[in-house]
This record gives sequence, C-alpha cells and structure tokens, in this order.
Amino acid sequence: MEFWSFWLPAALITLITAALVVLGFWRGMRLRDGAEAGVVPGREEKREMRVYAQQLSEIERDMKRGVVAGDEAERLRTEIARRLLEADRTARPSIGPAPAQARWAGLGLVVLAVAVAGFVYLREGAPMYPDLPLAQRHAEAARMHADRPAQMALEEAWQASPERATPEEADEEFLALMAQLRTALETRPLDLQGYRLLARNEASLGNHAASAEAQRRVIELLGDEAPVAEHVILAEQMILAAGGVVSPEAERVVEGILRRDPRNGAARYYTGLMFAQTGRPDLTFRLWRSLLEESRPDAPWVGHIRGTIEDLAAIAGVRYTLPPLAAQGARGPSDADMAAAMEMSEEERAEMIGAMVEGLSARLATQGGTAGDWARLISALGVMGEDARARAIWGEARTVFADQPDQLRVIEDAARGAGFLE
Repeated sequence: MEFWSFWLPAALITLITAALVVLGFWRGMRLRDGAEAGVVPGREEKREMRVYAQQLSEIERDMKRGVVAGDEAERLRTEIARRLLEADRTARPSIGPAPAQARWAGLGLVVLAVAVAGFVYLREGAPMYPDLPLAQRHAEAARMHADRPAQMALEEAWQASPERATPEEADEEFLALMAQLRTALETRPLDLQGYRLLARNEASLGNHAASAEAQRRVIELLGDEAPVAEHVILAEQMILAAGGVVSPEAERVVEGILRRDPRNGAARYYTGLMFAQTGRPDLTFRLWRSLLEESRPDAPWVGHIRGTIEDLAAIAGVRYTLPPLAAQGARGPSDADMAAAMEMSEEERAEMIGAMVEGLSARLATQGGTAGDWARLISALGVMGEDARARAIWGEARTVFADQPDQLRVIEDAARGAGFLE
C-alpha cells in the first residue's frame, strides 16, 4: 500500500521533473542562420537598423515642414517600422539544438542531482517508514505507558543484562560490617537510623534494589513526617535498580513527590525521563526546558539535560538554542537573592527560604555534601521550627560522619545551636 500511495507518485514526479530539465538543456540557443549560438548581430545589421531609425525621424521633420501629407506620412511610418522589426528579428538568435557538450553536461547534472537527493534522503530520512498521524502516535505512546513492565520484572531483567556494570569489589571488613547490619536489623525493625545507614551503604555497593527496600522502611518509620528528600532517594534507587527505566511503581513515588512539592527538580527530571521512554519526547522537552532554565549549574540533572535537549527539540519540531552554562555555580543564595529577599514580605521571604532549604536537602540526599552543608541544613530547619525533621537530619549526619571526628564536631555544634544538645 505504501508503494502505491507514496513511492510510485514520488518516482513519477521525479522522472517528469528530470525529463523537463534535460529537455531544457537539449534545446539550446542557436542563430537562425545556423551560426554558433551566442553570436551577436554583425555591423551590417546594426547599420541597417540605424538607417530605418533615421528615416522615421526624417518623416517627422517633413510632416512639421508640410512636405509630406498626414496620410502619406502614416503609411511611410508603418512600412519603415515593419522593416525595422524584420531587421531586428533576423539579427536575434533563435531557439535550436544546443551543442553536444551542453547536452551531456545537462544530463550529467540532472543525474547527479537525483543521486544526491536520494542519498540524502536515505541517510537523513526514514525510507519505508509507515505514515504515523499525530493521534496514532499519541495512542501508541499511551499504550507503551500502560504496558510497562513492573518494577520487579525490570529489576530482574537489569540484573541479567550484559550492559549492567559490575560493582567494584568492596573491602572485606566493610562487607562483614554490612552482613552484621543486615542481621541486626532483622531483629530491630524500628531502628530508623539503622535502615538509613543500610539504604546508603547498599547503594554504595551497587545493590540499588536492596537500597530501595531499606529506604521504603525508612519512609514507613517516619510516616507522614517523612521529608520529600527521603522520597526522592527512594525514587532514585528504584530507577537505578531498574536500569534507568521509570517503572509504574517508581512513577507513583515521583507523583507523590510532585503533589507535595510541584517544583521539585529531581521529580520533574524523572517525569521527563518517563515521557521520553514512553514515546512522548515532546512532553519531555517541555518539562526539561523549564527545569533547565530554573536549575543551578551544579544541579545533578543539568548535565544530562544539556546533552540531550537539543535532540529532543528537533524531534518535537521546536527551534531551540541551548543557553550558555552560567558561570555561577553557587550552592547557597547569591547576593541578588539576598537583595531580593530584603524587599519581600514575610510570607514571600519564608517561601523563598523554604525553597532553598528543600533544594539543599534534595542535594544532600542525592549527592551528599560537606559537614558544613549538613550543619547549615540542621540550623535552617531548627530556625523554621521543624524540630522533628531537623533531628532526623542530625541523626543521618552523625551516621555519615561517624568516622570523621572533626566533621562530626561541626554537626554537633549545629545541633547544639538548634537546642538538641546541652
């Protein structure tokens, strides 16, 4: 069906166009008397035309002097004009066959043009690709979204995939400690800090499925007080365990994050990734474009978005120029942010500070940070009156820096300032 609806008409149009171009080359310019094409009128022809022009001028003068009557002058003008036109016609070249060299050059150019057009289409186009109307493509994308494998199936497939990188060998002592931690938690189901430590260390070993399971337990123990950052960790570990695929279960976690924090960068990034994986790159482009414009240069998703968004724009049919990467990569508020905060109302200032705190919390959860970053988050949460969340962050920070006494003192100073230590 595709042959009759597209390829045959396209081939006929191409052949007809090529034939007309070849015919144009085949019928070149040649002088009527058989001389070479391109020869200009000779001196004799030019002199004859000048004589006729002078005769017309003389008739005009004779009429003004009364030597020639009006009817006779009109007859003479008509006759001289006829002879002038005839002389001009015989002096101009006429259409005729072109020289052999021009014919073959034209034929070669036509063949070359057709060949180049075919090569470019085969290389850049999609030959034999069926017609896909927009409604059909959206329906296919909806089917892909609905038919995604479950999280467990994706994890099993990724574990068996040859593309999965082999985790680096861990220290024997560390592995022994991990075995002890797993065993201990079997009899201590309410140990929040233990499960936090397990989730972090399983992730460092590349056991992302086990890390996600431990993180689920952390969220269960925290209940409704579980901060958004904890859910971000869960979503990330689930997606990593599935080989980078956003499963239906991971999508539900991401949707929960967005319900609580619609501007959350990690959740918006994973939502765009899900759309790209289910046949809707146009939606991915819209999400990632706004996310890229709002994100700081050091945000973890910026690198991947910058590397793919131009291709997404081309697929979506949008003209898009990647903005330059901002030189500023500050992790805290800039001078402009502080100046703007001074002009805000109390409610607006509180909202801005809350957004910055959430950004810092998400970065520490996904990238880690220095003891100063953790201390700043604990202090900020204490000032905002979120004591339960600040205590949870304090406990996690003590676990992270347990083997670094100098860094731990920075954490303890922040906790003391927040009123958690005497």
